[in-house]
Amino acid sequence: MKYMTFIFSVILFYSAVAFPQDVQQIKVNSDIELTKLGDGFYVDTTWFDFPGYGRMPSNGLILIKNGKALMIDTPNTNEQTEVLYNYLRNSMNATITKVIVGHSHSDCLGGLSYLHNKNVESISGEKTKTICESQNLPIPEKTFSDSMEFEFEGEKVICRYFGAGHTVDNIVVYFPNSKILFGGCLIKSLSSNGLGNIQEAVVDDWDKTVMKVREAYTETRYVIPGHGESGDISLLTHTIGLVGSSKELKK
Repeated sequence: MKYMTFIFSVILFYSAVAFPQDVQQIKVNSDIELTKLGDGFYVDTTWFDFPGYGRMPSNGLILIKNGKALMIDTPNTNEQTEVLYNYLRNSMNATITKVIVGHSHSDCLGGLSYLHNKNVESISGEKTKTICESQNLPIPEKTFSDSMEFEFEGEKVICRYFGAGHTVDNIVVYFPNSKILFGGCLIKSLSSNGLGNIQEAVVDDWDKTVMKVREAYTETRYVIPGHGESGDISLLTHTIGLVGSSKELKK
């Protein structure tokens, strides 16, 4: 019960998060929407019918600079990815040149084959590449063990593996100049009242992993979860509480 009380308090306290309320939303089609954060950053949300869960939105992040685009997590399918790729090129004058894959599920790499055919460079953690090889999935080209840092058109990008959680291979991506954290499915939205799909989760480690993320990026302004509304760093605290509650129920 103490964890449920904690979670409810977090939701009440952070109901008005420090996330822009007047953001620009762009409807690409009935299944794809872009939400502008400013300074070239866009959350891309795509809807897909997940077996056993129904129609659900999944979030990615796109950074556009100087006519080039960096994508974090592809839409669920090659077809959706093609639509988004063409929209960016034709309507926003931006070509995707690099993609970061957060983990091995379809809401991260379902469109990777299409992007590879467009000569888009791909990056993931080593664990993700290993899983992709074992499951005959599209294989990311560049990998890292613990972390990778690079600049994308002047914007510093940090890809980092903090530990297992939603999956054994989930990574996060941080933009220190803009203080934007893409947490992916490791992080739950404030409206989430459970951990969702835990078939491949490492629940025992999940909260400890998120604690490490929170300690590393204390100045974070915006947090993008894998599903649901984005917000501020309170999403990390909320996720830790949800994991704690799940552990309590198992006792």
